[in-house]
Amino acid sequence: PDGFALRPPELVTSGQRSLSLSRALFVWRRIERREPPDSGPRCPWPQPRRSRPRSAVRRASSQQSSVPTRFAPTMALVDEIKGALAEADPFASWWPFVVAAIVFIVGTVRAYMGGQPCPNTNTIPGRVVVVTGACGGIGSEVCRELARRNAHLVLACRNPEQQQQQQQNLLVELRRLGASGAELLALDLASLDSVRRFAGQLLTRHRAIDALVNCAGVIFHPAGTTTDGFEPHLQCNFLAHLLLTQLLLPGLARSSHGPGRIVNVVAHGYTAGRIAHPDGDPLNLRQRLAGRDAFAHSKLAIVLASRALAQRLPPASTTINCCTPGLVRGTGHLRHSPIMRALFARILTYPWMWLFMKSPAQGAQTIVRLVTDPALHGHTGGLYNDCELVELAEQAKDEQLAERLYRAALEAIGLPEESSK
Repeated sequence: PDGFALRPPELVTSGQRSLSLSRALFVWRRIERREPPDSGPRCPWPQPRRSRPRSAVRRASSQQSSVPTRFAPTMALVDEIKGALAEADPFASWWPFVVAAIVFIVGTVRAYMGGQPCPNTNTIPGRVVVVTGACGGIGSEVCRELARRNAHLVLACRNPEQQQQQQQNLLVELRRLGASGAELLALDLASLDSVRRFAGQLLTRHRAIDALVNCAGVIFHPAGTTTDGFEPHLQCNFLAHLLLTQLLLPGLARSSHGPGRIVNVVAHGYTAGRIAHPDGDPLNLRQRLAGRDAFAHSKLAIVLASRALAQRLPPASTTINCCTPGLVRGTGHLRHSPIMRALFARILTYPWMWLFMKSPAQGAQTIVRLVTDPALHGHTGGLYNDCELVELAEQAKDEQLAERLYRAALEAIGLPEESSK
């Protein structure tokens, strides 16, 4: 093999015998490794020249002539790359597995934290839906999704004059998405007079209202009082929305598409809400709360008042439910948070917010279901999270506390008890 020919023993000298044995051992080792004849190190002695068949010579010459000379370096590079890819071993390093594991974990966490999408896809053409806080955050995403379902949207925004161009662009976008109508009205929840003007204008334009989404709110608002003398979280999150709901109850009762639907947006933080004097001061008017404590109390008040109002409204006429959108990023609510004041803290926080918090579109899914799902016809007094009915915290189940807080809230906003019946 390999051009080596055995000679008769009598014609082989001692030097030739040692050379022949070493050459045979070299060839045998190559055969054991199953190497092709032209691979590996060359034999240290001259090899006999092998002649190729004429057909192979003609084929090689034709292949060489078919490739232009100017492409020879490129073809050599391509052959080199092909050889490198053929010899590459993806299992030779752990890095591909580490990267794949990280991508899988991040994708799984984001999918889980994103929550469940709205399970129904039915449209609500022509139905009048009022959304507070509609010009940003979760409220704008609620409007976009309802526009895709052909609703007639009434956007309640705080500063129509200051953000006129942005809000006009949103109206154009909603009509393009399929809204049967879109209009903008001014509403400042920090002023109860503004709430009354808004309700009057709305009922003048629309005799019947199909749904009301109380989505606007504040968190970590600077300490102080509103023009009506209330703590900002208590008024903007709870009292103003309660007044708006009471004023729009006649229009909601006239809905021709089943019972009018009221959706109050709360937060998981309602479980941390505390009422210092449940018997005498359920609104904590004598307490100086600020920041997180004031926000949690206002959300607890929404849940309690919603349960009390659900007992007064016939489900065949009007339903009221609460929902938690979850932890949502990009809404602007954290602009007053102490964590967001330091640049270094923001840099450290944003990646974790991206990983563990929902986008505004994901946070809007539960609200959209409560407004549109026909399966929830007649359901009232519940709390929903990730599009599913969830159990209330123990403090929110106190019906007597709910009654006292509801009556105190009506007195605070200047409405008699009979107006809510």
